Amino acid sequence: GKVHGSLARAGKVRGQTPKVQKQDKKKKPKGRAHKREQYNRRFVTAVVGFGKKRGPNSSEK
Repeated sequence: GKVHGSLARAGKVRGQTPKVQKQDKKKKPKGRAHKREQYNRRFVTAVVGFGKKRGPNSSEK
């Protein structure tokens, strides 16, 4: 298909952003422990309220 807009601007924003080194993070649990973490994140600590459901990646309150 046809390309929308010129390809001259491809990768503009990524090229502008300053490089930040990857940080050392704690290792994530595997197997059963990971499933347990998922369960807790999705069902135990989830706030049951009225209104719109918040996705797992939402930054609002």
